[in-house]
Amino acid sequence: MITLAALTELMDEFAGEWQAPVEPVVIDGPSGQVVIGDGPVTLMGCINLSRDSTYRESIAVSTDHAVRIGRVQAAQGAGILDLGAESSDYTKTRVSAAAQIAALVPIVEQLSAAAVVSVETYHPEVVGACLEAGARVLNMTGREHEEEMLGLASVHSAAVVMSYGASANVREHSEAPTGDPISALLDHFGPRIERARELGVTGIVVDPGIGFNYSNLETPLARSRHQMRMLTQAFRLRPLGVPICNVPPHSFDLFGDEFRKGEGFFAVFAALGGAHLLRTHEVSHLRVVLEALGALDVR
Repeated sequence: MITLAALTELMDEFAGEWQAPVEPVVIDGPSGQVVIGDGPVTLMGCINLSRDSTYRESIAVSTDHAVRIGRVQAAQGAGILDLGAESSDYTKTRVSAAAQIAALVPIVEQLSAAAVVSVETYHPEVVGACLEAGARVLNMTGREHEEEMLGLASVHSAAVVMSYGASANVREHSEAPTGDPISALLDHFGPRIERARELGVTGIVVDPGIGFNYSNLETPLARSRHQMRMLTQAFRLRPLGVPICNVPPHSFDLFGDEFRKGEGFFAVFAALGGAHLLRTHEVSHLRVVLEALGALDVR
């Protein structure tokens, strides 16, 4: 249950975590630097190239369409544009590395002249091709080839969004951390961050992965409750020393035909919980929600 009393107790119990310093990630973009850290929350717009993606409103059906969506999202307030060529839903068709490269590279080449571009993948071949084409961020959703992907990010001086995952990649069956999930995440990310730094990666953001499918969250309500808990307690990851990314949910089961408002609802808790970067399909909506929180001095 989330109450003001419970949130106050949470703050009191983990006051030290709120004080832990976080090293900002600074990315040079075509329109200036994008800073992910303490300060205004940075928005990462989402563009899906797979027709299997569940969020229909962010699907691009062609290169030109993707470039147009990206330019609109940048104008709406997205500091970073995240491109993905395969649905994260494990029930959908997988897209080969070659097909992902063919779809992504022309878009990266065009959008990187207008915005900071991120690419979501777990294939090293895709990472290399897209960083060569001008992407500045790797949204890494797999573990199987982690060292190779981190090495590529280091060579290209790219930032890395390091997603939670205990399996080879986001498409494999896995379970959400249980018990105290934040403690589990601290244990999970600590060694990975240390190794990434050893390999020369300097810009690291961690993503608890609350938007992924987990076999132990058996109902939509159980999934949403887990997500809310993770959003409100994200600040407990600050001892890792790196910024925190979260993905505000858009539960159809909670919001029905108003599901596009869901990300704004959850973004309030994400901002209060200490997220530095929000990956969203609804850039314009989240921008005004965050601006309203700032104007009302809610923090």
